[in-house]
Amino acid sequence: QVQLVESGGGEVQAGGSLRLSCAASGITFRTYAMGWYRQAPGKQRELVATMFNDGSTDYADSVKGRFTISRDNAKNTAFLQMNSLKPEDTGVYYCNVYRTFGSNFKLPGYDYWGQGTQVTASS
Repeated sequence: QVQLVESGGGEVQAGGSLRLSCAASGITFRTYAMGWYRQAPGKQRELVATMFNDGSTDYADSVKGRFTISRDNAKNTAFLQMNSLKPEDTGVYYCNVYRTFGSNFKLPGYDYWGQGTQVTASS
């Protein structure tokens, strides 16, 4: 059974930092690409950061220079380091791991999500 367990959320003052973790089990973690999404109240879920199978990364413009996605394959864990947090970063953050085909298309049946963790940056 595949499980993704997130941790590290919480409330910080604007300008503060948090580090989210996503511990995976039940999959060969190193063979999966991964992403972090967030969903603010009343808004759609948005992609924040991606790490592709080749280790390259991509970020939403709103978080570039402040957030860093990384992984530790030995520990089957993904991370999102969030610095200089702003109130608009507030939301529920979700870890997503998936296998791909072609140009990073998600392979059906190999797309897994964490339960979400709340991040609040107060002004």
